[in-house]
Amino acid sequence: MADRGQLSLTMVEAGVGVLLLFAATATFALGLPAAGVDEAQLDRYADDAGTVLSREPPQHGGLTRLSEVTQSKSAFERERAALAHRVERILPENLMYRVETPHGAVGFRRPTGVPTGRATVPTVGGRVVIRVWYA
Repeated sequence: MADRGQLSLTMVEAGVGVLLLFAATATFALGLPAAGVDEAQLDRYADDAGTVLSREPPQHGGLTRLSEVTQSKSAFERERAALAHRVERILPENLMYRVETPHGAVGFRRPTGVPTGRATVPTVGGRVVIRVWYA
């Protein structure tokens, strides 16, 4: 029988330990991308905008600013610019938006393939959908 060298079990354990420490250190140093964080934050932005708009008084008639723009096509057209201006003031500058009502929409066309936040606000005149995404 030929003499064979054997690696000591202590050396194997030490090697595995070093690799484990290296992996843990690299994970903390580099970080891992959190899945769905962008969408969750964007959903909160959209929800916050919907909450603010649904509690504001109307400019001319209705219960709230959102119920006013869902009353009729003419009410939406009359309030279109004011709604767009108000949404721009509510949201952070690094966000784009689209507010869809039963009578029309204000804001920007949503690009495909980007994380988007969404909130739906029910009103007497129908649902209002608010979508936001990073510019």
